[in-house]
Amino acid sequence: MRVQLQSVVLVAVGLLAGALAVGALVLYEGFYSVAATRQHFRPTFWLLKAGLHESVEHHARRIVPPRIDEASLRDRGLALYHSQCRQCHGAPGIAPEVFALGMTPVPTNLADSTRLYTSAELYWIVKNGLKMTGMPAWEFRLSDGDLWAVIAFVRELPHLSPAQYAERVKSSPAATAFPTADEPQETPDPQRGKVALDQYACLTCHRIPGVVGEQAPVGPSLEHIASRHYLAGRLRNTPENMIRWLRAPQEIHPGSAMPNLGMSERDARDIAAYLYTVR
Repeated sequence: MRVQLQSVVLVAVGLLAGALAVGALVLYEGFYSVAATRQHFRPTFWLLKAGLHESVEHHARRIVPPRIDEASLRDRGLALYHSQCRQCHGAPGIAPEVFALGMTPVPTNLADSTRLYTSAELYWIVKNGLKMTGMPAWEFRLSDGDLWAVIAFVRELPHLSPAQYAERVKSSPAATAFPTADEPQETPDPQRGKVALDQYACLTCHRIPGVVGEQAPVGPSLEHIASRHYLAGRLRNTPENMIRWLRAPQEIHPGSAMPNLGMSERDARDIAAYLYTVR
């Protein structure tokens, strides 16, 4: 019996090693197409979809939704949805923008998502985003109250006709700019700052130790930034100046390639806290 078990294990290990070798060959020889015009294989799509559902359910299980049935909350959610979400997900009688129609996977119809996900799960998705789908994380762009406002409206979305949606939008206050994020915590959070560096696309210009991504060397590397004497060649390297620079670089150095990112004070404090760990 023991010999048979060892044989089974050896066969299983051999099959796994063979599968890994074939997968590596397909990837490294470029046989696998990453074109957005090529659909996933059906088993691949099924595995990704199943993994997404299980992951969302697992991570959202401890979230307790507040009351989200107030009309004023739904109205605020409508304004945010129309200005920030409609472009990818469409709305009753309104198609997504052209760029969204060409995405793979195609952004989900949110009228169907209310059937598949609970309010807590929808909140987790909107707050954290979804890898490899184009769905961004809104944690650094909307306050927690506004995140729940979006969920309140999304739950109402399947019940609106195109005419009702258009009428509601017409009478809704505009929400074209990102609202102010939640107030800074008393103590800056460097781990949250590490996440924020990615969410503000800092990796598209800088190499940042400890942050995984493309790390494009377009701008100066942030390695050893905590040990430098000056920021941008003109500010003493202090936490206060770091926060100033992150929030308003064009005021400090007009014409600099560093753009104003609309960064909240909380995000700037947390990012600065992380960068001061990079020595």
